[in-house]
Amino acid sequence: MPGLVVFGRRWAIGSDDFVLPGAFELFVRLVWWIGILALYTVHKGQFNCPGGGLLHSYLLVLLILLASIICALSALVYVSMQGTISNPGPRKSLPKLLYIRLLLCLPELIWAVVGAVWASDSSVQCERTVVNAIVVTVVASWVIIIFTIIGVVIVFDPLGGKKTFYLTDGVSRNLESSQSGQLLYNVKSTATRVWEKRIRLLCCCIVQDDDHRVAFTSIAELFRTYFSDTDLVPSDIAAGLILLHQEQDKMESCPKEPEEVLCHSPSSPVTDDLDMELENAAHYMLFAAAAYGWPYYIYTNPFTALCKLNGDCCRNRQTESDITGSDHYNFHFGSILRITGLQYRDFIHISFHNKIYEIPFYVALDHKKEAIVVAVRGTLSFEDILTDLSADCEDLTLEDVLENGFVHKGITQAANYIYRKLINDGILNQAFTIAPEYKLVIVGHSLGGGTASILAIMLRNSFPTLRCYAFSPPGGLLSKSLADYTKRFIVSVILGKDLVARLSMPNMEDLKRRIVRIVANCNRPKYQILLRGCWYEVFGGDPDNFPTELDGRNQDALSQPLLAEESLMVHRSPSYSTLEDGSHLNSPPQYPRLYLPGKIIHIVEESSSRRLCSSDMKYSAQWSNETAFSSILISPKMITDHMPDVVLKALNSLSQEHKSFISC
Repeated sequence: MPGLVVFGRRWAIGSDDFVLPGAFELFVRLVWWIGILALYTVHKGQFNCPGGGLLHSYLLVLLILLASIICALSALVYVSMQGTISNPGPRKSLPKLLYIRLLLCLPELIWAVVGAVWASDSSVQCERTVVNAIVVTVVASWVIIIFTIIGVVIVFDPLGGKKTFYLTDGVSRNLESSQSGQLLYNVKSTATRVWEKRIRLLCCCIVQDDDHRVAFTSIAELFRTYFSDTDLVPSDIAAGLILLHQEQDKMESCPKEPEEVLCHSPSSPVTDDLDMELENAAHYMLFAAAAYGWPYYIYTNPFTALCKLNGDCCRNRQTESDITGSDHYNFHFGSILRITGLQYRDFIHISFHNKIYEIPFYVALDHKKEAIVVAVRGTLSFEDILTDLSADCEDLTLEDVLENGFVHKGITQAANYIYRKLINDGILNQAFTIAPEYKLVIVGHSLGGGTASILAIMLRNSFPTLRCYAFSPPGGLLSKSLADYTKRFIVSVILGKDLVARLSMPNMEDLKRRIVRIVANCNRPKYQILLRGCWYEVFGGDPDNFPTELDGRNQDALSQPLLAEESLMVHRSPSYSTLEDGSHLNSPPQYPRLYLPGKIIHIVEESSSRRLCSSDMKYSAQWSNETAFSSILISPKMITDHMPDVVLKALNSLSQEHKSFISC
């Protein structure tokens, strides 16, 4: 549904978004009205106390005012229930009803003040029950007024005035091309500034320098580019995700035709290689998870972690490790020791220093696998989020490497920072002096997995036997040539429907196109979609078969956008046009298609409930390729499948299963 236009500007709410909040307020108002009516009826004829005359008038006017609000709300909810997301025609009278409802806020505010003055008057000698009831009424009035103001602030769109003007039919046609271009430039500049202010506000608690300011502008431009070509409100996106999830579940439940898959028979050498890599991955995932420090340790051991860490911090053991950055009370280092099971002397360097493009890491000796492990931490702070969102592409040019290509800018800068520390500060030289026969292994999860992958590319020429294990790395990381090059020494591990492993600008554009398409073509009201979707997500059941305008259309017709779909697009972005043309693997000009690094192990659940609280999960793993992650999957587990403890649990399950099979 295009954003509602009232008071001459667009708001971040649709005309069909008043059903649920309006119904809730209607219920509260009805209970309130019945209570006041009962109070008035019971005490009728007993208003001869000091202040009783004003009380009598107050209750009568309040009953009339509440009745008027109930009528306005009933009409508002009824009209908001009409039509569909892309068909607002039956709701064209809603702005007038909204004006009436907002107009009634003025007498309600005045009457709330009157009630507060009366209740606080010391000369009032009426029955205490009546006074308490008026106090409750006044408090309820103020609560509703405050929540109304908060709601207005939330749905306020700073770009509403400009966007409404831009969307008005015929405006651009009546302008000269130069005027039209200048208008579009002004709208884009304003949108970028608004997003930049939002990001600065969210990051107000961190010290901001030149790097932060550059990142804010880059991220603001990214958000502006992504959100500027659609006219969807947040509830439309929620409805679209619900519809996509149910459509996806219906497709998964359909019997599939036999097809060639990437798993092999137990005697296959590829399977043997997979089992070996899974065992290594389960081992090194501990190092990647340990890089998160005490937050991960407390999260996985909520009842005992603090006691154990407090005991460690009191010992004040001296270590030969080089530790930089803040680690109050030794909590981070103590957690790393407990998670990895290593000794103090096994750590060469530990850095807890954290800024934008500069993320924590540590270097340790793994005697079990005879390896020098560089473990890079994943996203855990606002600075890390800014590094993640600096998604512009830049060239990665390395000597003696022919497969140069595009890489994720923010993650590459983080890898450059660690590279300089390892090489220029002599950390790796120190490690290999202690253990010259050991091999180099670089590991990381999430942002750490992406950084570890690019760091491995940078170190590959100096350390030809280097291996890298990237757990749940970001999907938009390397261009195709670099991704193919890294298959010689990088293994990526992806669990289930992990969102982050599928995140890239082309995939996000594809998700936006799918949301617009399924929302525009659904023939059910939005409130029905949201209610049914919430029930489905919480309690399960069969996916709802929502009728759409796509039903019964042939394949050629499906490739053409419907009028309802076009109405939700402000203008076509290059990414949207590319995807619509069907060339899914073609890249938008500003954000080339980037891929996961190395060879990919995809772990999926074989038998478990679809719900979040399922237990007794059984996993299977197989080699996969980057094209399997070219679309974002909607699922309750799209976030939990990314969590490091869940990934570690899946790898341990597979490793234990393989050991049990070998022993049998």
